[in-house]
Amino acid sequence: MNLFDLSLQFNGFPIRKAEHVLKAIQQKNEEDFKLYVAQKKQDIVAYHLKHTPFYKLLAKNTNHLDWNTVPVLTKRDLQQPLKNRLSEGFSKKNVYVNKTSGSSGDPFIFAKDKFSHALTWAVIKDRFGWFNLNFKNSKQARFYGIPLDKKGYYKERFKDTLSNRFRFSVFDLSDDAFKRCLNSFKSNSFDYINGYTSPIVQFAKYLKAQNVILKSISPSLKACVVTSEMLFEDDKALMEKQFGVPVINEYGASELDLIAFQNLEKLWQVNSETLFVEILDKENNPLPYGEEGKIVITSLYNKAHPFIRYDIGDIGVLSKQSTLKKPILEKLIGRTNDIAILPSGKKAAGLTFYYITKSIIEDDGNVKEFIIEQVKKNTFKIYYVSTEELSSEKTKIITQEMERYLEKGLNILFERQNQLQRSKSGKLKQFSSLIQKNI
Repeated sequence: MNLFDLSLQFNGFPIRKAEHVLKAIQQKNEEDFKLYVAQKKQDIVAYHLKHTPFYKLLAKNTNHLDWNTVPVLTKRDLQQPLKNRLSEGFSKKNVYVNKTSGSSGDPFIFAKDKFSHALTWAVIKDRFGWFNLNFKNSKQARFYGIPLDKKGYYKERFKDTLSNRFRFSVFDLSDDAFKRCLNSFKSNSFDYINGYTSPIVQFAKYLKAQNVILKSISPSLKACVVTSEMLFEDDKALMEKQFGVPVINEYGASELDLIAFQNLEKLWQVNSETLFVEILDKENNPLPYGEEGKIVITSLYNKAHPFIRYDIGDIGVLSKQSTLKKPILEKLIGRTNDIAILPSGKKAAGLTFYYITKSIIEDDGNVKEFIIEQVKKNTFKIYYVSTEELSSEKTKIITQEMERYLEKGLNILFERQNQLQRSKSGKLKQFSSLIQKNI
């Protein structure tokens, strides 16, 4: 067992058991798989109706044998203290707890039981294995954010060590920062790149300007896996050309699981082993394969916290090629992010703001929604919906965090609203720039 697996086992996440369960699910034939999904759907609804007061109240008219009676769960339903939502027998001490990024503008804290979280990692390891990538021998070049507080920073660095990965900052996308990245690729035998789409696209643009093909200076490189933001075809083509390796598209949600992963046939294969994914219309009626609607997901194994018919906030289409065992996500709408250009000329990925705005996320559910707009190079405006107005102390903390992650001299404005402007799909774009720019 490698260091990463040992760390999961040591912290109570039974990865070996999860991998055995996943393998058994995958070995089922189509008919047995249909029975498996039907049974797991019934079981998870019945479990939470019996053991989770929060869900029992929310789904009081539900018959666990009739899926059509199961209500659709929204992020707004979950914006209350976590202790009110946990199932009987679970507390913060015996579950995996984390915060959503707030990328949809609806932040909240969530929990997963330890076996469910182990299954998440089993699925991730399985998908990366499709491309001969593993957490034991494959070294990762990681383009993600990192907390700047001492405890959070060193915790992430320790996890990086266990996972055989080297982290590059997405908070600085300057040429000088990318030059340092390039030097790291020259001196390290990276097997793959993994991280947020927009900063990796910016790195590819830098390589193009320098007339560099990454694989020519880093021959060990095999693939690039992007996540958390929309991947456009022209950006994908640019990355594949400049990196010299395939670009693999991942779609996931921290509160759920890995949702879809590009397979060897270059199709976006949905995780049907631990999730049940539906496409619904505005009235919550199921749509047939090939039609566009909202993506609604059921976590089949999470007993600590109900994510049953959970509206994730994205719009998508399941291909007509889909089957119950092998659904194919043909189209995903949303999760695009702008790049911020600061007065100094420094660029920062839109996902930088996901980390900064975590500072306004509280377990009491005060802040319901928020978006950030860059109105000038030195001016950012935060629009938010909340039960109570943010205190001057809280706005001061947010301003300090913005300057700490980005640069000094920024003007941060706050405006509380009753309702935020949403796109036609009903989704909030958490960060957008109103500045005309050429990047």
